[in-house]
Amino acid sequence: MRIHIISIGQRMPSWVDAGFEDYARRLPPECQLLLKALPGGLGGKGRTRTGRVDDGELPRLRRDEGERLLAAVPAQARIVALDVGGRGWSSEQLAEQLGGWLAEGRDIALLVGGANGLSDACLARAEQRWSLSPLTLPHPLVRVLLAEQLYRAWSQLKGHPYHRG
Repeated sequence: MRIHIISIGQRMPSWVDAGFEDYARRLPPECQLLLKALPGGLGGKGRTRTGRVDDGELPRLRRDEGERLLAAVPAQARIVALDVGGRGWSSEQLAEQLGGWLAEGRDIALLVGGANGLSDACLARAEQRWSLSPLTLPHPLVRVLLAEQLYRAWSQLKGHPYHRG
């Protein structure tokens, strides 16, 4: 099984790449963690003088990003949307989820939207919605957090001492 983190945003600080790679490298081939970083939407178009996205462009931006996210999902993968309205899992519950995913044998696609969230199409295609926190988290941190929590869940399943609960 492979876990694909499919995320909007390509240019990340070096600490993000280093943190993600550190945890991804720790996972075994049975639970390989891959990152697919996709470009964001508007660039300079549709932005106000302050650099904020024009509200009239938000639906199109979300839709366009959603189409790119869904196009990057591997065939037959279970889609899990990272969504503030999703279900929060404790570390133990995530380990149970990971155990179920491993038993199922399908690849997993974790969708991380841009700054304006996931499109309705992404949410509709998702088999599960997962909320990492009721807090708003910066997208670079989400990548590292996902990698660490997935490694923690795997280590818990395998009785590895990393997770001491």
